[in-house]
Amino acid sequence: QGENLLYCFEVAPAQPALTQVTQCRTEGTTRGLATVPRLVLDVMACEVLRVLQLTDTALVPVTYLVPRKSIHDFHEDLFPDCTGTLPATGAQAWWAGDSQQVRRVSLHPARRPTETFTSPVIACTRLQTAETGPTSTDANTDADRSGSGYSSPSSLASPGSAATSLSASTGPSSGFASSPSQKSLQSILGPSSRFRHAQGRVLHRDTHLTNLRGLSLTTPGESDGFCANHQRVALPLLSAGGQIAILELSKPGRLPDAALPTIQNGTAVADLSWDPFDPRRLAVAGEDTKIRLWRIPEGGLQEMLQEPETVLQGHTEKIYSIRFHPVASNLLVSSSYDMTVRIWDLSTGQEALCLQGHTDQIFCLAWSPDGKKLATVSKDTRLRLYEPRRSPQPQQEGPGPEGGRGARLVWVCGGDYLLVSGFDSRSERRILLYRAQALPQGPLSVVGLDVAPSTLLPFYDEDTSVVFLTGKGDTRVFLYEVTPEPPYFLECNSFTSSEPHKGFVFLPKTVCEVREVEFT
Repeated sequence: QGENLLYCFEVAPAQPALTQVTQCRTEGTTRGLATVPRLVLDVMACEVLRVLQLTDTALVPVTYLVPRKSIHDFHEDLFPDCTGTLPATGAQAWWAGDSQQVRRVSLHPARRPTETFTSPVIACTRLQTAETGPTSTDANTDADRSGSGYSSPSSLASPGSAATSLSASTGPSSGFASSPSQKSLQSILGPSSRFRHAQGRVLHRDTHLTNLRGLSLTTPGESDGFCANHQRVALPLLSAGGQIAILELSKPGRLPDAALPTIQNGTAVADLSWDPFDPRRLAVAGEDTKIRLWRIPEGGLQEMLQEPETVLQGHTEKIYSIRFHPVASNLLVSSSYDMTVRIWDLSTGQEALCLQGHTDQIFCLAWSPDGKKLATVSKDTRLRLYEPRRSPQPQQEGPGPEGGRGARLVWVCGGDYLLVSGFDSRSERRILLYRAQALPQGPLSVVGLDVAPSTLLPFYDEDTSVVFLTGKGDTRVFLYEVTPEPPYFLECNSFTSSEPHKGFVFLPKTVCEVREVEFT
């Protein structure tokens, strides 16, 4: 009550017990809600649920439809027989032990029941005798009842005592004590996240960079599409020669219509990444199997940049993705269509190690937070864990997501667990949690989210242990708190944007306005 969001969940007896299907933003504020009986639904239009919303001035029907190709047929799978309107037994028979159930009826328009039930009118004379005290006839009737095994249940107390107990249970409270109903609800739903009320808010337009033109939206699925650090953003452009625009975050507003100075990479961009320890160094993987390192001048790009600082060569086929080491300077890792993962020493410009063991396309790779291990997920549905300083072969292998359409992984919970986003065999997007020391045992938990074509990109905030998940072309960002004990995933408020995003990256936490309790 008092809100204008209506959530719809699917309930299942197995994990995940609750799966959000949709959320509906209503025009008016809700003062009350009621569901319409199933017999009233427009089954031929595939209406599976209708809710009446009471606002300050109106009753608004909200309908839920399941899209089907044919709306001329009755879909039995959507509309099983429902409870009818005729009582199964009477009050006396129920007290005597009759437990028949109400007969179920078909929702098929041609097989709808026509019988109706009307409760009998209660005569007023019975009430008058109650006011004047029981007569001898009433006493005999009560005696007969008790003799025939019928006794009034003790819970049916007099109206006076019921009112007293009710007022006592609904008396004033501090607002913090949890009622028995809340406790039972929590025991049913399980624990909830401390950050479930986290809200995504789009900042004022004064902080936006607008009038972006000619963006390249064709970077591979393994790439985030663009990258940012606390000073600037690198955006691949569609123009020939693999151009990259460098935008200063300290200069928001509308960009000029004239062409901006760019980096001339010389070939189409496959992936790009800022050096975490040098905000002026940008690594760019090209489709020509080379990695180029570019140095941005102090104060930003003032003129076209054509000469890279270093060019790394070694891969024999197109590169998928590149990642800087989180702990050591001058270390970069790359994966390629040649099914190798190579670690580069940038101080010498040479390949330091080539990791083996992959048999198909490498979807994603990620360094552990302490920099000791490297995890990969690939199209052969396998997760691999390497310790590059010990061996070029995988230290562990385990089963990854079933679907071969794409996958991402990120280290969570202090580097003890791996979160993997991918698809199942029916193309449902899902997230899986693994214990990093026990990959062969398979996932500890699997949560299905929705059906969509793009791979979910996970971003993890280690301070709150909240993971953000969204895909290119999505409008919704899922939030979950990840915990090392069951149920492992605690759902938080999702964030919905007004239009689909083409890319989504997180800034370093040093830019957060902590006085506004902004945590990412």
